[in-house]
Amino acid sequence: DVKVSEMALTGEPDDVAKTNKLKFKKPGEPEKLTPENMVFSGCSVTNGKGRGIVCETGMLTRIGRIAQLIADDWNNKPKTKCGCLPDCHPTVSATPLQKNLERLGGRIGAIAVVTCVIIFVIGLALDRADPANPDSPAWLNMILVAVTLAVAAIPEGIPLCVTISLSIGCSDMVTKNVLVRSLASVEALGCASVICSDKTGTLTEGKMTLVNMWSAGVAYSVEGRGFDPTVGGVTRDDSGKDANNEMSVRSMLLAALLCCNTRLSKIRDPATGGERWEPKGDSSEAPLVVAARKIGLHESIGNEYKRVLEIPFSSCRKMMLTVTDVSGRRELCTGGIPLPDEAELLVICKGAPSVILDDCTELLLEDGDAAPLTDSKRREIQEVIDAYAANALRVLAIAAKTLERLPFDAKDDEVSPDQKLAACRTGLRLLGLAASIDPERSCVPESVLTAREAGIGVVMITGDYLRTAVAVARKVNILEPWDHEGVTAVDCARLRPQGVYLPRKHMDSLTSSVRVFARARPEDKLQIVKSLQRQGAVTAMTGDGVNDAPALHQANIGVAMGIQGCEVAKGASDMILTDDNFSSIVAAVEKGRSIYAGIQKFVAFIMSVHIAEVLQIFVCIVAGIPVMRTPLQILFLILVTDLPPSIALGMEPGEKTILEEKPRPKSEPVVLGWMWCSMMLNGTILASVIIGVYIVALTYYCDGEVLQANIDTFEDSEDRLMKARTVAFVSLVWSENIRSYTSRSFDKPVWHNVLGNKEMQKAILLAQLCLYAAVFIPYFSDKILKLSGASIGHHGWLLALAGPMGCLIFCEACKVITAFQKKRYQRSLAAKQNVGVAVEDGKPGVQKAAQAKGKYSEEPTGQNEHIEVSV
Repeated sequence: DVKVSEMALTGEPDDVAKTNKLKFKKPGEPEKLTPENMVFSGCSVTNGKGRGIVCETGMLTRIGRIAQLIADDWNNKPKTKCGCLPDCHPTVSATPLQKNLERLGGRIGAIAVVTCVIIFVIGLALDRADPANPDSPAWLNMILVAVTLAVAAIPEGIPLCVTISLSIGCSDMVTKNVLVRSLASVEALGCASVICSDKTGTLTEGKMTLVNMWSAGVAYSVEGRGFDPTVGGVTRDDSGKDANNEMSVRSMLLAALLCCNTRLSKIRDPATGGERWEPKGDSSEAPLVVAARKIGLHESIGNEYKRVLEIPFSSCRKMMLTVTDVSGRRELCTGGIPLPDEAELLVICKGAPSVILDDCTELLLEDGDAAPLTDSKRREIQEVIDAYAANALRVLAIAAKTLERLPFDAKDDEVSPDQKLAACRTGLRLLGLAASIDPERSCVPESVLTAREAGIGVVMITGDYLRTAVAVARKVNILEPWDHEGVTAVDCARLRPQGVYLPRKHMDSLTSSVRVFARARPEDKLQIVKSLQRQGAVTAMTGDGVNDAPALHQANIGVAMGIQGCEVAKGASDMILTDDNFSSIVAAVEKGRSIYAGIQKFVAFIMSVHIAEVLQIFVCIVAGIPVMRTPLQILFLILVTDLPPSIALGMEPGEKTILEEKPRPKSEPVVLGWMWCSMMLNGTILASVIIGVYIVALTYYCDGEVLQANIDTFEDSEDRLMKARTVAFVSLVWSENIRSYTSRSFDKPVWHNVLGNKEMQKAILLAQLCLYAAVFIPYFSDKILKLSGASIGHHGWLLALAGPMGCLIFCEACKVITAFQKKRYQRSLAAKQNVGVAVEDGKPGVQKAAQAKGKYSEEPTGQNEHIEVSV
C-alpha cells in the first residue's frame, strides 16, 4: 500500500494513502487537498511500492505552480534597498518605518532649508558681517552662518541610530528564538495587527501524541507530550491513580505494539547538537509506540514474538492485521491477560473503529475475562468514540483473538491477502481504543490571549479538516466560547465556489470576521493575506512548507519555522523561529514595539537638541550676540557627545504595559503631533537655558558687554569669547545628558527606574569623557575646537551647572502637558480601532445590539452563506 508524505504541499504531517482507483466526492464530504490517485514532485514515499505515469513536469507540477506564484509576486512587487534606510521612492514593499523615515527626512530637510533662508535674509538685512574680517561682505558671512545652521538643523545621526537600534534588536531577538533575515522587519513586527499562523508545528507540537485510552470499560489519560517516552505515563480518569501496570492497559498497548512497524530512537540534531526522540515509520503508529515505551514495553519486545503473517493497512481495508506466534505462553506479557492453553497464534487487528467493531463479538473485562459485545455495549463504545471525535481526537481500535492454527493453508500462494484477512478477522475481542491528537504547545493559549490584549488578531490557516481546526482553535483561545463556528470558521472551499475566488468585496467581508480557515491550498493562503492587507492590516504569516512560500513572501512579515521548515519557506521569509513556537512570535512583537518606542525616543531627543541649536544660532544672529559656537564645535556635539546617549535611548527596555497598547497604524508617522509639541517645548527650554548661561558668561568675561560690536573693541576679545563659549559648551553637554535621561519616557518622571537602562550609564560616561577631552587636552581644545576648560575658573564651572538644573526642572514640568496629549491620542486611536472590532469579535451581547440597530445581518445564500457586518 503506497503512502506519501505531502507535508511540503499541505502542511499536514499524516501520511496519505494512494490508490489507482478514482473516487468521486460524496455530497457533504469535505474536499481533499490532493487527489488519492496522484503523487506529486517533492513528496517522499513513506510506505509501499507503486508504478505511475508522469503527467506533468517542471512549472506545471504542484511545486512548479507554487514557484510561479512566488515569481509572479516578485516580478509585480518592486523591492527597496537592503537595510533599514528609506529608499528614494517608497513602495508597497517598504516597511512602515522606511516610509515614515522618508517622510520625516523630507519634512526636516524642507524645514532646514526654509530656516536657513530666513536666517540668511535676516542677517543680510541686519548687515551681519564677519567680526574677524569686517571688510568682507555680509552676504559671504551669512552664507557661512547658513551652512553652520544647516549642520545644526539636520539630524545626521538618525539613520545611524536607527541602523544600530535595529541591529541590536536583531541580536536580542536571537535570545527569544527569533532569527531575523531582514533588518527592517524587526520594526515591522511592532505594528503587526494580524498574525496568520499555521496549525501543525506552530500552534501545536507537530507530533501526534496518545492522550486518551479506553479499555475494559475504563477511561485512561496518557500524560506527556511529543515523542519523549521518558516523560509521562497512564492514569485512570476515575481515580487519577497510576495505571501503568494494569492488565488491560499492558495488554492493549502490547497488542498495538505487535501490530506496528514503527521504531522510536534518539537522534542528534545537527543544527543544535542536542538529542531528540524521533519515530521512523508510519506517523499514525508513533503515538502507540511512544505510549508503550512509557509503561516499559520496548519495540524490541517484538523480537520475542515471531510474526507469522502481516496484512498491511490500506485505504480500502482501513485496518492492519498481524498474526503472532504465542505458543508456550500462559499470558500475553508480564501483567497481561491470560492466554488459553491451546493458544498457538494471536491475531491482532488495528484500524478504524467502525471497521474493527463490526468484527468484534467480545469485550475485554478488567479481570482479563471476556464478555459478549451486546448492542447496548456497542452503543456505549460508540458514545466514547463520538466524544473523542468531538474533541478532534483520531481514534484507533485494537482487537485480538487466539487461534490454534491458521484458518487457511499458509503454503497456498493462491490465497490472496484479502482472503487471509477475511479468514482471520472474525470473532475478535475488543481490547480498547486509542485516541491521539497533535497537542497544542504549552504556552500558546496564553500567548494568543496576550496578542488579543495587544490588539493583534490571530488567524489560523491550516490544511487540516474543519472539525480538527476548530477544536484546536478553541484550545488555544483563537476561538472564544461565544464564537459561532459558522461565522468564525470556514472551509476554504467557500473562498472559491465553483473553483473561482470570490470578488474582492465579498472576499474582504468574509476574511474580516473569520479566524479559522481549514483545508487551505497555497493559493488560498495567498488570497487570505492579500485580502487582509487590502483592509489595512499589517500581516505576519507563519509557515514551514513549500505550500506556505507564496503567502510568506506576500505578507508584511514572513515567519518561517527553523526546525520543521523547508529551505524554500526560509528563503521566502523575513525571520525564522528557531523553536517553531508561536509564543516566540508574540515575544518578537513585544520586542519590535520596544524597538520602535526606542526609535521614537531618540528621534525626539535628537530633534529637540537640533531645534535648540537652531534657536541658539537664530537668537545670536538676530540679537547681534557673538555666535555661540563654531561649526566644528557643533559637529563635535552631534557626533561625539550626542550620539552615545541617542544610541542608548534606542536600546531602552520596553515598558511592561507596551503590549496593552493597540497596534499603531502603519501610516502613523514616526513623530506624532504630540511628540512635535514635546520636541518644540523641550528644544525651546534647552535653548533658553543655554542662551541664559551664555549671556551671563559673556557679561562675566567681557566686562558686562554681550553684543558683538562692543566685544570686538577688546584687544583680547577672542580669549574672552573662548571662555564664554566654553562655559556654554560645558553647560550644553551637561544639559543634553540630563535631557537624555528625561527623554527615556514621555510621561513618566525622570526618577522612575532611573538606572533601568545600563547602556545609558555607559553612554553618559563616554559623553563626559569626550567633553573633558574637548576642553582640557592641549592644542586639540584651544587650537582646534577653540575651547579652554582650564581658563574659565571655578566661577565658570559653577555657572555651567545652572544649565542642567534649569533643563531638568522645566523639561520635567513639560511632561504634564505631554502626558495629557499622549493619553488623549491613545484614547482616540483605541476608539477608532475598537469600532471595527466590536461586531467582529462575535460576542452575543454585541451581536444582539447590532441586530437591534439593524446593522448586523445574517444572509443564508445556499453554498456561499456568509455574514455581512457594517459599522
